[in-house]
Amino acid sequence: MPRMGGETAPGEDGILSREPAIQVPNDLDAYWMPFTANRRFKSAPRLLVKAKGMHYFMADGREILDGTAGLWCVNAGHCRDEITAAIAAQAAELDYATAFQMGHPKAFELAARLADLAPGDLDHVFYVNSGSEAVETALKIAMAYHHARGEPGRTRLIGRERGYHGVNFGGMSVGGIGNNRRQFGAGLPGVDHLPHTHDLQHNAFSRGQPDWGVHLADELVGLIALHDASTIAAVIVEPMAGSTGVLVPPKGYLERLAEICGAHGILLIFDEVITGFGRLGAAFAAERFGVLPDLMTIAKGLTNAAIPMGAVLVRKGVHDAFMQAPEAMIELFHGYTYSGHPMACAAALATLDIYENDGLFARAAGLESYWEDAVHRLDEADHVIDVRNIGLVAGIEFTTRDGKPGARAYDVFTKCLEIGALTRPAGETIALSPPLIISEDEIDRLVAMVGEAIAATP
Repeated sequence: MPRMGGETAPGEDGILSREPAIQVPNDLDAYWMPFTANRRFKSAPRLLVKAKGMHYFMADGREILDGTAGLWCVNAGHCRDEITAAIAAQAAELDYATAFQMGHPKAFELAARLADLAPGDLDHVFYVNSGSEAVETALKIAMAYHHARGEPGRTRLIGRERGYHGVNFGGMSVGGIGNNRRQFGAGLPGVDHLPHTHDLQHNAFSRGQPDWGVHLADELVGLIALHDASTIAAVIVEPMAGSTGVLVPPKGYLERLAEICGAHGILLIFDEVITGFGRLGAAFAAERFGVLPDLMTIAKGLTNAAIPMGAVLVRKGVHDAFMQAPEAMIELFHGYTYSGHPMACAAALATLDIYENDGLFARAAGLESYWEDAVHRLDEADHVIDVRNIGLVAGIEFTTRDGKPGARAYDVFTKCLEIGALTRPAGETIALSPPLIISEDEIDRLVAMVGEAIAATP
């Protein structure tokens, strides 16, 4: 494997500076990387050493336009001074406080801010450390809620094909991506799945929500008939499925799911780890689509990815069902060592300030039409069989090479990086989800680089 020494550090303008070299590792073996072909990566490593605003900088000094907001999460742009200062000040004041039988002021301040931002009566917040933990927590809250109401038989969970809900056992089980499941056995018992809504015959090259597919929500009626509503605790879906390749909900689909769940006493969970905090031009997808779930998972954009953090937002009625036991009794036997970590709370509060002060949610909404027109310039590109978009998200799907699923998208990803743009391969799709601070000129540059990469990929 390559051994790597110091590299000259890139300056603010991306030009190699004469500052002391940034030291990069000369032994890559110990780190087992997640969701990565480790041997292929370590044969030709791609190392990011610096970031600012819309750009990363590679170890070799190259400037990379961030077309994915890191991993759907750096919504306000990289290395914001306000967030950095908040984290540093909190580390100096209170580095850690247990959340078990103790608290600290910023945890309560942040919860109140999130409750104010969330739609409807999603006014209670349970802190976790990631999207995966948020999903596990939401699933447990759903089961425990029915138990508290005297319906302990409601334990069945329903996810959706091609859904991604993190990588812990609960999220993997309700998720519907085969590669994320096949090495780990059957997963949780009592789980079923709705069909996904992606059908190229009916909705290829849709702009925004496709017209076709609302009827697929009625598949839930069939699952209820099969299992009986008295056994079903919750349905969990991403309002827009991101990690599987940007699947936009058909018009009326989410509304119909909510209607069916409400009629049968089934909790509806929205996984908004990706769609939260402006990605779709509103604070949350629930707000954009006008559908109020019972539970909502958030992470990623909550702290602009500066510190790991996630949460579950809980409707008042669900929360209050737990508050009927004796006052001294623990209502939910669940939590994490780092729940509501002081530095994470400080980062989140600073991030919310940026979103508000810079008007980033409205900015994303204002850029949506320009973004849509730009990404659909790729409709006629070689090997492209679909371009789909909503908010500041797009997916470009390719034909599959014989016997090599995902290879073309991966090659476009590596070619984009070579040209100067970070994209995200997801199966046979390239996903784009830039920071919300992106300009129209940067949108044009990003799409042009993706087009150049596609043209250069056989």
